[in-house]
Amino acid sequence: MILGAIVIMGLDMAGFLGPIDDLIHTAIKPPAIFFSEARRVVGSGVATLREVGDLKQRNLELEARVNQLTVENLRLAEVETENAQLRALLDFAQTNPSYDIRGGQIIARVIGDGANLFTHPIQIDLGEIHGIRQGMPVVTDRGLAGRIAHVYSRSSDILLITDPRSNVNVMTQASRAQGVLRGRVGQPPIMEFISPDIAISEGEIIITSGLGGHFPKGLVVGQVVEVIHNDNLMFQSAVIQPTVDFDRMELVLVITNFPPEEPEVLPPPTPSSP
Repeated sequence: MILGAIVIMGLDMAGFLGPIDDLIHTAIKPPAIFFSEARRVVGSGVATLREVGDLKQRNLELEARVNQLTVENLRLAEVETENAQLRALLDFAQTNPSYDIRGGQIIARVIGDGANLFTHPIQIDLGEIHGIRQGMPVVTDRGLAGRIAHVYSRSSDILLITDPRSNVNVMTQASRAQGVLRGRVGQPPIMEFISPDIAISEGEIIITSGLGGHFPKGLVVGQVVEVIHNDNLMFQSAVIQPTVDFDRMELVLVITNFPPEEPEVLPPPTPSSP
């Protein structure tokens, strides 16, 4: 073996083994390149799979964060809406310092058809223990909503100005025409008994006149949207669009220092009332 090794070394030094080396290198080069590339591809694939797993985990974390922020934004938006409503009611209270006002929240609405829809359409969370009495005016920052119809221990029913049983003494702000606002079923309220000698026009603002002692004078009620004049009738009338949006009303103010002089007797509540 030693002699053979010496002979091979001698042949290599003499240059006789060059062609054999080239042949061997040529034979083993492609497999070496293949295995080297395969190892690189496999290593890259493993790294890619690891990165994909990390990205999926990061994506789940980001989705959870987005959901959390979405809920938080919705909550803040609701708080901002409530703050805007409270600021508007506060502005009304500050611009009417002569009124003692108690704020209330709507806690029940009657939904559906039938007489009960107009008997107890809206209920608030203020009652007898809060100093609420029948007939007290109920307003929002946009104007007159109605009056207290029935009082319970911790809640009260509101008779809206759109209720067919409601009658409010009103007048036009510009022409000072007097009349009575009456609610109607499924229609805007109508101002009746207007003198035919007074010209009124669409767009005029309607306010409470203070006559009868049931409401303070000057509360905004609505706006004239149609004038009804008939030469065969003794009086003219006008269709009124209330300024209060009753479908979106959530908070109200009860004027507690203006109870009516003679509260109107209303039908008793239905057995379903609290």
